[in-house]
Amino acid sequence: MALFVAHKDTGEKRIHESLDELRTDLADYIAQLSEMSVKERGVFAIALSGGSLIGLMGKLCEAPYNKTVDWAKWYIFWADERVVGKSHADSNYKLAKDGLLSKVPIVPSHVHSINDSVSAEQAANDYEFVIRQLVRTRVINVSEINDCPKFDLILLGMGPDGHVASLFPNHPVLDENNEWVTFLTDSPKPPPERITFTLPVINSASNVAVVVTGGSKSEAVHLAIDDVGPACPSLPARMVRPTKGKLVWFLEKVASSKLDSAQFSE
Repeated sequence: MALFVAHKDTGEKRIHESLDELRTDLADYIAQLSEMSVKERGVFAIALSGGSLIGLMGKLCEAPYNKTVDWAKWYIFWADERVVGKSHADSNYKLAKDGLLSKVPIVPSHVHSINDSVSAEQAANDYEFVIRQLVRTRVINVSEINDCPKFDLILLGMGPDGHVASLFPNHPVLDENNEWVTFLTDSPKPPPERITFTLPVINSASNVAVVVTGGSKSEAVHLAIDDVGPACPSLPARMVRPTKGKLVWFLEKVASSKLDSAQFSE
């Protein structure tokens, strides 16, 4: 049985007893947002990340979702990507293609991967250009409060260090406010060359979901969500605060084990 707790600042927490329960809830959540977005806008613009996230989305490839989701209206982007070839084991594109995109009828031209044949800086610039073109045609919505793209859904994982996308603790990319897409050549986690959405873009989305599993991330979950006071370092995951959108945390129970229990008695 899942436990759902909402908080206006830190978002909704959905705590699941098992991974299977989490996978089902995540598939339901994505399918519902897709249906709402297609009804309202005619399209569904979704940004993915790497890691275990794609595997946790796997139920979308199964009944009923593989038949009921309007896949032809999906436009796929990546919130971060490693600047490696598309067939490379480290590629988030390859991970998504193998685990999801090749198993459902998504229109190939709606899948927007990075240009991996150029430098990280150029790849970031090229990707931002593509996104700007699609904002102009309203395939991607635009934020009401700034000029940022307003994705229908950005899906993020979180590392044990509290990083999301390729926004790592204490890294200068956290301070990038002008670009939509920026780049790293010194990622603390290999491979070193990456592109990533910036915090203003993530926080302009209509919906952001952070999906966290495993006990090794329980301390980072606590530091990202709980009221830990100003003395604690602010993790990148804690900086995910959609300005007008909705934030949902999908947590395996062991990942939530260090959360302040006071919030569950609201």
